[in-house]
Amino acid sequence: MSRDVNAKRPYDSPRRRAQAAATRRDILEAARRLFAERGYAATTMEAVAAEAGVALKTVYVAFETKSGLLRALWNHLLRGGRDEVPIAQQEWYRDVLGEPDPERQVRRAFAHARQVKVRIGPLFEVIRGAAAIDPDIGALWRRIQDEFHANQRVIVESLDAKHALRAGLGVGRATDVMWTINHPSVWQLLVDERGWTPDAYERWCADLACSQLLEPPGR
Repeated sequence: MSRDVNAKRPYDSPRRRAQAAATRRDILEAARRLFAERGYAATTMEAVAAEAGVALKTVYVAFETKSGLLRALWNHLLRGGRDEVPIAQQEWYRDVLGEPDPERQVRRAFAHARQVKVRIGPLFEVIRGAAAIDPDIGALWRRIQDEFHANQRVIVESLDAKHALRAGLGVGRATDVMWTINHPSVWQLLVDERGWTPDAYERWCADLACSQLLEPPGR
């Protein structure tokens, strides 16, 4: 088979990839600021482009739609910048599941959850509000709830495998308890609305989860 030596090859280089990644981060950071300040409906792609200092076309090429931009921002913040790595494969999540002591496992889960909520807290309310007016964000909202509940269940199943759950507490009910205590809405109420410090939030959630989920010592 002959080869056209004059055919152009797609140009790629580490420098170009790094520049594209940096531009993507700039756009996401601009979107984070604007969504938090203005809300979803009032934030336009034009405003994001201006805030990021890039051409409008660049924003559309990278994210296609405003809902796509919000979805990408959520993944970016939730996963700590490791956008391509699902939560179940994140090192911190595997660290929680690998903890052999049940109480330390619960407390470690809430220590990591606190770090995540510092990043995602403001955006969570943006998504909740946008879900009512944008079908794509409505689907994102439902996926967030389902995935969050499923991730909590894996932790609870790990506790159950250690025979650490309170007597009579099944995996399903325990997952609902863990999901409720760890839900970002609790962060929003206590930290954003009532002014609790992140440290106080983490201690209270971990203490409550341990008391509700784990068999008391000595039984």
